[in-house]
Amino acid sequence: MTELQSSPALETAILGGGCFWCLEAVFREVEGVHAVTSGYCGGHVDAPSYRAVCTGGTGHAEVVKIDFDPVVVGYRELLEIFFTIHDPTTVDRQGNDVGPQYRSAIFVTSDDQLHTALALIEELGELRVFPKAIVTKVERAPAFWPAEPEHHDYYAHNTDQPYCQYVVAPKIAKFRAKFGERRRRDGR
Repeated sequence: MTELQSSPALETAILGGGCFWCLEAVFREVEGVHAVTSGYCGGHVDAPSYRAVCTGGTGHAEVVKIDFDPVVVGYRELLEIFFTIHDPTTVDRQGNDVGPQYRSAIFVTSDDQLHTALALIEELGELRVFPKAIVTKVERAPAFWPAEPEHHDYYAHNTDQPYCQYVVAPKIAKFRAKFGERRRRDGR
């Protein structure tokens, strides 16, 4: 288990929107993001393994913990990116990835985050941005468990794998097309 707040100057966001490899690859490119860690949140088992989470029986969602500088990138901006790169209208599913571990979830670390997340979901619903209702669950952040080391920076180490080419890469392209001005300037 890790601390939710990394530094007094940084804030932490925890988001689940399908496979954590996708979210991690995108948020690593966002200006103002200092660290992105793939892991598990929202379940009933301490220190779960990837294999256990993949069964759907632990109750955990695959998530990313994002440590960010709110002066450079706001929490709402992170959520806008989040809602762009995954489908928040499907229950326990993102494309061919099916199960509760792939649910759309926002685990808030403060009251401000709670209010921001709920207000944005309401706004997106009123604007009918999606053809169906948003099913993203917003809840207080329980313990965050980092994933095993082989899952960290997975896309960067496995760009030639079919899943990375056909699932992760299009999400990165979508982020770059819509939020190009939010992309890191240092090329990382």
